[in-house]
Amino acid sequence: MAHPAHEPVRYDRSGEAVVIARAPARERWSWALYDFANTIFSMNIATLYFTAWMVEDLGSSNTLYAATNGAASALVVLCIPFLGAISDGRRQRKRWVVGFTIASCVACACIGILGQTSIPLFGEEVIGAVQRPIGWHAGISELKWVLLAFIIANFAYQAAQPFYNAMLPELVPADEQGRLSGFGVALGYVGSIAGVLFVVPFFAGKIPVVGALGDQTMTVLRSIPFTQHAGRVSTFVPTAVLFMLFTMPLVLFCRDHDPVRGRTRVRWKDAFAQVAHTLRDARQHPGALRFIITTFIYQDAVGTIVGFMTLYAINAVGFKASETAALLMTLTVPAIFGSYFYGWLADRVGPKRSLSVTLGVWVLLLVAMMALPGKMPFWIVGFLIGLNFGGVNAAERPVLLSLVPDVEAGRYFSLLLLSARAAAIAGPFIWGITVDVLESRAGTAIAYRAAVFTVALMFAAAWWLLRGVPDKRPGTPAIAI
Repeated sequence: MAHPAHEPVRYDRSGEAVVIARAPARERWSWALYDFANTIFSMNIATLYFTAWMVEDLGSSNTLYAATNGAASALVVLCIPFLGAISDGRRQRKRWVVGFTIASCVACACIGILGQTSIPLFGEEVIGAVQRPIGWHAGISELKWVLLAFIIANFAYQAAQPFYNAMLPELVPADEQGRLSGFGVALGYVGSIAGVLFVVPFFAGKIPVVGALGDQTMTVLRSIPFTQHAGRVSTFVPTAVLFMLFTMPLVLFCRDHDPVRGRTRVRWKDAFAQVAHTLRDARQHPGALRFIITTFIYQDAVGTIVGFMTLYAINAVGFKASETAALLMTLTVPAIFGSYFYGWLADRVGPKRSLSVTLGVWVLLLVAMMALPGKMPFWIVGFLIGLNFGGVNAAERPVLLSLVPDVEAGRYFSLLLLSARAAAIAGPFIWGITVDVLESRAGTAIAYRAAVFTVALMFAAAWWLLRGVPDKRPGTPAIAI
């Protein structure tokens, strides 16, 4: 197939992506900005508001949230590897990213709509809230439609990730992938901060540090449908709008550089068989299968901390619910610099060594967080966690790209997500059961600290397994160690 002279990427006979020149800066920035967009969702939904809305405002259990999150992960496990195989066959990734993002945004908005039309208005900062009866808690029967919307939103958000990651090899040469990956992750943490700043006024009518907003400003903001009641339930529609808004540059300026031309028949049996083939073929790429197993553990740990950090800050450390937005926003600032540092480190010493460092630091910091009570130690440890937080995502993509051919990146990123999501069914359950069992016997603070210890053990296991993965860089032979 002839390739236009201006194309920055072509595929050789083996199907490997060969980047002749960087993609235009506008396209690279638009790709990285999607990290900015999707972390608005992950911060506001997965970390800050949804879990606390369920547990603190509506009285649901940690275990019910874990079950709901597990259902979304189970859908990913069932669907994404097949879609990844299809995507690689056609070398078309953008349409999947855009389609899943739209689905996630619509479902996220539905959480806010259903939360204000089908459930009594309980919770901190809610205008017109009613007192939750003693002993009452929202269960599956009260939350079934909200939980369904959350499952769809969370599933679609996760489903876009392997296709987004698989766009990376077409944008820059192999020796620059760590930096672009790290830049995207750093921009994602800027998105987390921006998402909190943009959305927290809908929760409490004020911005951290700045203070309360004027009545006129709040009247304008609350003219957005389903935000007029304030409280956590009013944050979901604005989050959906922002997620979609900052995805638009990818929609407008990114493209698939060398898609298969013409109509390609998808053989569904072959697509389903690709899952087994990918697992089998992973054995042909030294370290690939072991690395996928490693991600099974550490991504589970990361997802568990993300999902329950707000509840830990409130119940184990003693932060007020109204303080958590400012807390998480402040702790996110160092993540911007840390993630770019780990991207640089991946290019400097190799992605595997960079990932090993960040996993080891995770273990030390979680043990410190569990052992040191009080707000001030939590601020210090939290700041260091922020510096370390982006290391996993910044180093992970280059590690996988160093172990497998670029042409197969889509299905291996899908398998990577399959591994992480399958594990994510277990991690939140372990946390939820630990808290729910110990809270009545040992007290809330001890129960939550015990849950943190289980997460530290996951990171320690992942660090040990990673030691057996070959130390390579994209496009180079393995380094003997």
